[in-house]
Amino acid sequence: MLESHQVEELICLVASLDKPALTSQFKEFRGNFPIDFTPEFLETLSVDRLRHIFVALCLQAQQMPMVEELAMA
Repeated sequence: MLESHQVEELICLVASLDKPALTSQFKEFRGNFPIDFTPEFLETLSVDRLRHIFVALCLQAQQMPMVEELAMA
């Protein structure tokens, strides 16, 4: 389980991502469960909805996205 400071860091990191960066994070997501969002579906969602879903994925997988990947996105 993520520590409370990690959850806060996760939310701050995800809040800084724009739509293309979020879409890239969905494509690169490697959790312990499959996700099957199509690019077309992701394009229909608002940035806020994408952020919400991505935070939920990270919390469910109990993992932080790679900071280097976020910086490049």
